[in-house]
Amino acid sequence: MRKKVSIVGAGNVGATAAHWIAAKELADVVLVDVVEGIPQGKALDLLEAMPIEKRDVQVTGANDYAATANSDIVVITAGIPRKPGMSRDDLLHTNFKIMSDVVQKVVAQSPECILIIVSNPLDAMAQTAYRQAGFNRERVIGMAGVLDSARFRTFIAEELNVSVENVTAFVLGGHGDTMVPLARYSTMAGIPIPELIAADRLEQLIQRTRDGGAEIVKHLKTGSAYYAPSAATVEMVEAILKDKKKILPCAAFLKGEYGIDGYFIGVPCKLGAGGLEKIIEIKLTAEEDAALKKSAAAVKELCAVIGV
Repeated sequence: MRKKVSIVGAGNVGATAAHWIAAKELADVVLVDVVEGIPQGKALDLLEAMPIEKRDVQVTGANDYAATANSDIVVITAGIPRKPGMSRDDLLHTNFKIMSDVVQKVVAQSPECILIIVSNPLDAMAQTAYRQAGFNRERVIGMAGVLDSARFRTFIAEELNVSVENVTAFVLGGHGDTMVPLARYSTMAGIPIPELIAADRLEQLIQRTRDGGAEIVKHLKTGSAYYAPSAATVEMVEAILKDKKKILPCAAFLKGEYGIDGYFIGVPCKLGAGGLEKIIEIKLTAEEDAALKKSAAAVKELCAVIGV
């Protein structure tokens, strides 16, 4: 019996995630959206691509949550997207209401599922989902670090003119302006990046990583990134469905790790069949620790505003 992944929100991120999942033949996919016809049309279009791709998966679109029943994973991308000039935090109140409603409906249909949260502002929305679902922390994970690390890897690979496969990158903290890209834990074929890129240039790449989403919003003018966010989400989905025990940077609910208690913050996580199977703790310098605590304070501030 094939696995089942439901995606709430059939906009660019959700529909593209469905595309990646179907193309990789990872699971049957259900696309859910409040707009009539959109999930049905996109699902049918994707389903009709499967004979060409030689993939046997079922792709279904729906406006109600009954179709999501007994999902193994539910990906939540629902919410309003960022517009030019908007910060992720501007989205807070509207997306809080949407997330609360969605999680209640999802959990009613799939009480054993694992939730992957993609909606912004990411860390606060993951916190909202965690509180609403009543799940243990292993089953609510936020997608942020995989995307931020991919952006950092892209810029490093371009700078060094090497394959992206040779580059590993490490990003901690909240998904936004306070994220903490760790250059000394980032490598090119095992060589620490600070040995290959001058400090001032490296700082520019780090800042570009922080501004990665805003840079794309500025280009698009009427939308935000979706290819990389959806691919990042599907890397997490694949790690869980295939029980890969893969170490990926994700937003996880911390219970004292890194000296932070009671909030979702981006940290290295082992993902497997149980969802979040382990949080990897690494030693930070005083400067890195201060940056992570600053990031956590920003998340805490947002959560206080919406009471989660």
